[in-house]
Amino acid sequence: MIERWGGLETKFRRFDGELGLEDGAVIAGYASLFDATDQGGDVVRRGAYAGSLARLVAAGQRVKMLWQHDPTRPIGVWDEVREDARGLWVRGRLLTEVQAAREAKALLEAGAIDGLSIGYRTVRAEKSAGGRLLHEVELWEVSLVTFPMLPEARVSAGDAEALARDLAEAFREAREMLA
Repeated sequence: MIERWGGLETKFRRFDGELGLEDGAVIAGYASLFDATDQGGDVVRRGAYAGSLARLVAAGQRVKMLWQHDPTRPIGVWDEVREDARGLWVRGRLLTEVQAAREAKALLEAGAIDGLSIGYRTVRAEKSAGGRLLHEVELWEVSLVTFPMLPEARVSAGDAEALARDLAEAFREAREMLA
């Protein structure tokens, strides 16, 4: 599902049973997967977030963690947001001092919510047969949501799994560079 509010677009993504909640309130996983067609027909291309993430770092800012894309309901902080060969990986903390974060944590633990969603502005895209190829986006926020846009995408269940996948990806990229 794509929502648009004053230039902000959102895309939802499912946790798919591999809940990325650990250590009480730490969330880790993929908020977006490259080259996967979402339910709106859009495909995010590798590198689409790189410019936006670099600008945020240079400005000393962070991608926001919101509840259901509501800008009045921040529920935590994303400590790490990065692109890798698979997609947009995020790791952050629910701030359980915030009522909505406590509710989100309880709903995540119970399996009542199972999605992540990105809020962004399209910078560069081209039309494709079924939607758009997104080449560059300005990432504003990643939300915990009820209804995901990309149901077939997977999220890591914890840091050890994410680290192993990241190391395997780094070794694959190194082999390609040396070949």
